[in-house]
Amino acid sequence: MIRDAIKSALITAMKAREQATVGTIRLIQAAIKNRDIEERVRVPTAKNGEARTGASPPNDDVLVSEVLQKMVKQRRESIAMFESGNRPELAALEAAEVAVIEGFLPQQMDEAESAAAIAALVAEAGATSVRDMGKVMALVKERLAGRADMSRASAQVKAALS
Repeated sequence: MIRDAIKSALITAMKAREQATVGTIRLIQAAIKNRDIEERVRVPTAKNGEARTGASPPNDDVLVSEVLQKMVKQRRESIAMFESGNRPELAALEAAEVAVIEGFLPQQMDEAESAAAIAALVAEAGATSVRDMGKVMALVKERLAGRADMSRASAQVKAALS
């Protein structure tokens, strides 16, 4: 599980006195905790305070991967802004955080693997036009979550259906 890897990496970084890594991992843990709180609020409860049987928690690794991907996206946007603002030292700090965060993400699919998986999902869904894009994207999110960049996958689905 990704959470366990994050906890053990924090301990290792603390022992090695790597302050930048420790700070980034603590940011990761805070973001995950915030997401956990959001998920807890979303789960409907019965009158006695217990979770309803129909409410199933999402896969933990998928949830953590979503949080990590969001953090990477935010930092990449910050890097672009810092570079355009002529602040290379701040861009370097953000790039170092991206490197730490990406170390916990599962291996991303490359273009060829992603295209092959999307072609299979398009065929499975029986999609023939761009109007079926929602159906295909639902399958993509379900099957490729955490392993494929959704913005790139969306463009690939659109291209496959055009």
